[in-house]
Amino acid sequence: MSAPAPSSGPVDPADRLAGLLPSAAVSTAYGVLTADVPREQWVTSVSAVRDDPVLDGRFFDCLVVVDQSPGGFQVVVRLWSVVRRRAVHLRTECPREAPVVPSLVGVFAGASWHERQGEEMFGVVFEGAPDRRPLLLPDGGVVHPLRKEHRLAARSALPWPGAQDPAYSGEGGRPPRRRLQPPGAAPEGGSR
Repeated sequence: MSAPAPSSGPVDPADRLAGLLPSAAVSTAYGVLTADVPREQWVTSVSAVRDDPVLDGRFFDCLVVVDQSPGGFQVVVRLWSVVRRRAVHLRTECPREAPVVPSLVGVFAGASWHERQGEEMFGVVFEGAPDRRPLLLPDGGVVHPLRKEHRLAARSALPWPGAQDPAYSGEGGRPPRRRLQPPGAAPEGGSR
């Protein structure tokens, strides 16, 4: 993709992004510039924003997967311009039946960890990713736990950690003298 011809005077980033990615739907909300790009143009669109001297999205901030149940998944990448101090978000979608998106590791090496996490937690496959090993979950664990159709275990079946003193077994032992609080919580009835 070629960059639009420079003009005299300041360039509106939204206009620049729309000219750079003609097949994208460009919007601005809460001060963040966002482009919805077709999945087939995912890698070329991210590369174009990275290489553009006006948008200057050379810093890969993060890549996240959003479950748009029941429709599919949305993959969002946030690119940051250190010089201009502004972000550009690029989004693409993939259907639930075929959750495949091209990998960005060839554009940003740091995308590898984010893509591995997205594949493990949501089941979105990043095609062409060089490293697809599991990242966070143990072998034989829950499959794709962040999908909306995944049901969480009831608290009675799997007690919340820290709900009771581990020293108190409940069988002939003494209950704790004070209620346990999470680390960093203010003491009851007072301030820190």
